Amino acid sequence: MNASAALPASGPTTAETLRSALGGLLDGLPPKQASAAVERLIANYRGTIPTDAPVLRDRSDVAAYAAYRMPATFEAVRSALDALAEAAPQWSPGSHVDVGGGTGAATWAADATWDGPRSTTVLDWAEPALALGRELAARSSSPVLRAAEWRRAVIGSGITVPEADLVTVSYVLGELTAQARRAVVAEAARAGRAVVLIEPGTPEGYLRIREAREQLIEAGMTVAAPCPHDGTCPIEVGQDWCHFSARVSRSSLHRQVKGGSLPYEDEKFSYVAATRFPVEPAASRITRKPQIRKGLVLLDLCGPPQDGLTRATVTKRHGDLYKAARDADWGQEWPPAPESP
Repeated sequence: MNASAALPASGPTTAETLRSALGGLLDGLPPKQASAAVERLIANYRGTIPTDAPVLRDRSDVAAYAAYRMPATFEAVRSALDALAEAAPQWSPGSHVDVGGGTGAATWAADATWDGPRSTTVLDWAEPALALGRELAARSSSPVLRAAEWRRAVIGSGITVPEADLVTVSYVLGELTAQARRAVVAEAARAGRAVVLIEPGTPEGYLRIREAREQLIEAGMTVAAPCPHDGTCPIEVGQDWCHFSARVSRSSLHRQVKGGSLPYEDEKFSYVAATRFPVEPAASRITRKPQIRKGLVLLDLCGPPQDGLTRATVTKRHGDLYKAARDADWGQEWPPAPESP
């Protein structure tokens, strides 16, 4: 899911700049302090009990979070925003509000997806997260990030979201009670011309996205991605769940904090993007990693309501389509859109 035409043309990528900024901010953080904070954060983010207080309490928590989660959150959100950009290729947000944005991963992802001027506001209830996010943005060369407003706000019932072209809510809904979750989604739908919600790619995260998707449709919005339609999700609850994967390049610092050895990891996430303007959703979307066999490729697809979930078998007899299937990625539109001349 790459909206390459929308990306900045030259210089270090946004992901590279983010990694550099993270490295500079985390220098000097005692390893034991970072490890203890990471362990507590893992327990919080994998827990099932919602909280009415910020998970991030102080700068050491925030620094550990930034190293542990920010690169993966950035890539997941960027993948979701790329899908929105593909469904609305002529549209670019002039304003962006990130609800529960913490250290600003979604603002960096939006900067990697669309070029041009844009006002950005990050709302979060943890002042230490906002402070570190502001510092990270100041280390960016992006005028959009450097000019972003970082505003403290309670994320939950009673929240007021400023009106914006784009409203994002990433990895937040699972921290909220059911009532607060519905309130945040309702306010995002009221305030945004486009709303993108991202949650972990777990069965529970998918159910939160599925519920929010229905709420966005009830609010009069049109689903742009990943679904090909606004109808009922064809997945039988409890039998499967809709999620996607983003490859995350890991710096040596990231590997140290997370205790891993590979130079990458795959972040699983569920998402929905909906708009109040016309979009061109995918005809069908690949919902699992393609299975490449000798002479054929198996693609699990979610298609129009009348088709639902299907499996396509693409063989050498299909010519160029077979070549495209061998190069296809989980989460992409199928069949691939023709390239612009």
